[in-house]
Amino acid sequence: MALGSPEERGSEAKMDADNLYREEIVTDRRVGTLRMMTPIKSDGSADTARPTLFIGEAQIMTQAGPLPINFEIEAKNLAEAVANFGDAAKEGVERTVRELQELRRQQQSSIVVPGAGGMGGMGGMGGLGGMGGGKLQLP
Repeated sequence: MALGSPEERGSEAKMDADNLYREEIVTDRRVGTLRMMTPIKSDGSADTARPTLFIGEAQIMTQAGPLPINFEIEAKNLAEAVANFGDAAKEGVERTVRELQELRRQQQSSIVVPGAGGMGGMGGMGGLGGMGGGKLQLP
């Protein structure tokens, strides 16, 4: 699990006792999976003051293999989440494709900086044994 802010990464991981959820997996074993996140209190009892969250999971096939897609589903109950799965999945796939296209655009437009070092100023030649320059650095 990834920790968010630099403060969280630099310190001991501590769970938020006021933001706990019980997770249940629901699937049709064909199209995708729903994660039903039921809010609970720190004693494990249901927290009816907060709404249940529904997270959809699906995969799209790419040239590099399957790419998992996660997306929130607006719903008040499981039946509504199941009914809304298709539209939410479509939006999730479209969002992911836009993000991938933006990453590709950023990578293509980034400035290429030759590696420093190398043998006798031959940074672009790579040096011996893979040492030195010649490696492209992309942000």
